[in-house]
Amino acid sequence: MATTNLSDYDKATIPNSKNFRFGIVVSDWNPDITENLYVGAQQTLIENGIQKENILRWNVPGTFELIFGCKHMLETQRVNAIIAIGNVIQGETKHFDFVCDGVTQGIKDLNVKYDVPVIFCVLTDNTKQQSIDRSGGKHGNKGVECAIAAIKMAALTTF
Repeated sequence: MATTNLSDYDKATIPNSKNFRFGIVVSDWNPDITENLYVGAQQTLIENGIQKENILRWNVPGTFELIFGCKHMLETQRVNAIIAIGNVIQGETKHFDFVCDGVTQGIKDLNVKYDVPVIFCVLTDNTKQQSIDRSGGKHGNKGVECAIAAIKMAALTTF
């Protein structure tokens, strides 16, 4: 359970990234949640000096498909970082476990293989309410946190 507001950050600690280009790959599954995460990420990038035209958005059908979407973006687009946005909510079957494990390992593999950071913005919650709380609800917006991570990681890899 989140103990702090995911949207809190110190703007003075954010590197200058106005010339960076960011990719955001968004899952269409649970669109009410993923769209809120996208809005939080996009607004945070813009608030930190990124031009709207330097934010590239691609949609994929589900969270598992984030891996291929991010890989394809890495191989075809010039970006400084990618944010992978998805949402998986526990159900009655083991499908939740397989999707969560697969997407986690897949995004990890992209970070190992490529020199462009891929930020994990995938909510893996037990209930829909937990996802709501973390996508603009009482715990803030994980999209904000991931946008800040993307800026910091892009600055780390730019030399």
